[in-house]
Amino acid sequence: MTQKTDLLLPVLKGQPVIPVILIQNVADAVPLARALAAGGLPAIEITLRTAAALDAIRAVADEVPEAIVGAGTVLNARQYEEASAAGSRFIVSPGATPQLIEAARHSKVPLLPGAITPGEIMALREEGYTMLKFFPAEQAGGATFLKSLASPLAGTLFCPTGGVSIANAKTYLSLPNVVCVGGSWIAPEELVKAGKWDEITKLAADAVKLAS
Repeated sequence: MTQKTDLLLPVLKGQPVIPVILIQNVADAVPLARALAAGGLPAIEITLRTAAALDAIRAVADEVPEAIVGAGTVLNARQYEEASAAGSRFIVSPGATPQLIEAARHSKVPLLPGAITPGEIMALREEGYTMLKFFPAEQAGGATFLKSLASPLAGTLFCPTGGVSIANAKTYLSLPNVVCVGGSWIAPEELVKAGKWDEITKLAADAVKLAS
């Protein structure tokens, strides 16, 4: 079993921050994706936490060719299949189960599964996973804990998500075992509701600078 790293790694390495997006209104999905891509963040994770999520993914996949849309908070095989059918190009889960791993095995869409403990990470490595979501990052020990995993679990790359902000993102990104971070601060709910796409584009452009 491999993680389809040829598909996933370019997405994660392509930008320092993957915006984690909660879509309440499908009509917001396309202009939001365009605004983020214009700021230099084409890869976005739309979480399956709302009734509008799958339709939002489908809209972005169909109408925003410059975007790389993924699905987050995928919890089971059914959601994996639905998100893939909607046009997701990568799948993100907060953890991993045998059912999810099996769904990923039979899908062309790569999975970025969540893991926190050394045991969880080692189990996923045995399944061929070398890129993982570290979630919830801040609550699980933050950058200090993640740094301590770099040597004993060398060869594993992480995308920390959960409590990551403009204030601490650079600390995470400086770690040798961090490939990118996930964050929701780039598309705050109040700006999305107000349709302030130019401001979101600016937040995206500021996030791109974190890589320098």
